Amino acid sequence: MKKARKLVAALTMCAMAFTMTACGGGSDEGQNAAGDEPVVIKLATTVNEQDSFQVAAEKFKEIVEEKTEGAYTIEIHPNGELGDESDLLSSMAAGELEMGIVTSGPFVNYAPDMGVLDLPFLFGSSEEAYAVLDGEVGQELLGSLEAANLKGLAYAERGFRNVTNSVRPVTTAADMADLKLRVMENEVYAKTFDALGTNATPMAWQETLTALQNGTIEGQENPINVIYSYSLWESNQSHATLTRHSYATAIITMSLEDFNALPEDVQVIFKDAAQEAAEFERAWCADNEAEQLQAMKDNGMQVVENPDLDSFKAAVQPVYDAYPQYADTLAKIQAVTDAM
Repeated sequence: MKKARKLVAALTMCAMAFTMTACGGGSDEGQNAAGDEPVVIKLATTVNEQDSFQVAAEKFKEIVEEKTEGAYTIEIHPNGELGDESDLLSSMAAGELEMGIVTSGPFVNYAPDMGVLDLPFLFGSSEEAYAVLDGEVGQELLGSLEAANLKGLAYAERGFRNVTNSVRPVTTAADMADLKLRVMENEVYAKTFDALGTNATPMAWQETLTALQNGTIEGQENPINVIYSYSLWESNQSHATLTRHSYATAIITMSLEDFNALPEDVQVIFKDAAQEAAEFERAWCADNEAEQLQAMKDNGMQVVENPDLDSFKAAVQPVYDAYPQYADTLAKIQAVTDAM
């Protein structure tokens, strides 16, 4: 079935190109040559429709459908309809799902080099992150995914992550002691919060809200846009601290098998559309963060905006010591950020 669909995709684009040439350009009559049905590409996320991932997905859909003149259509599946993030990656790697937007954390399980991006306090600003990710270092890391049959198209944004909990204000690293905290299913994140003295619990996001509500865990860590879009104040999260302890990307990803099956001109369209969608979503996050932070406060969350970050950075230094294999990449990242 998948091979047949790919053949239809190739024939559709060839027919479209022939029709456009014969007619002297992209007339309405040539949008979907010979009345062929558009090729449907499924794009899955685990988030709701208020999340920034949905913003990126909708922008990607808009661009691809416009640039391919309707020959390809993007079918968005939010809310974990097709599984959690680990499920999405395994499905893409197996060639069973075409696309997903997935937080950076689980990628280390498919390409160990990606773990460098999860190290705490790696970037001091969004501008530093963008310079690294959109440049040579970031593209090399995306290339490492191909060995796992994944094609990284572009880095959208999850953002700088912050701690919330139901127990107490957190102003220093010492305040993190013994908090039952959900972390992504990623070794670097687990080590980071172990170093901070928490009871770190790796858990899929779909399980987290229930665990927060029933008290199985006391806290979690995520960017402001996630805290807001999931109204975490309704899940017993009365305290938030803007630790900005990690910058998480959101990689617009495709099955390498499916990407390679696209005609070359469509591959270019998909890559360019992913980058444009990523940059659009980053701007959306920046534009909305202040309003979302205020909404958190208006809904009763006590927010510590200026915690003692030096205490956090000192506490997590052993995490860097645990990963000497990242030394060369860290040096490249440092060279980029130092030059800014």
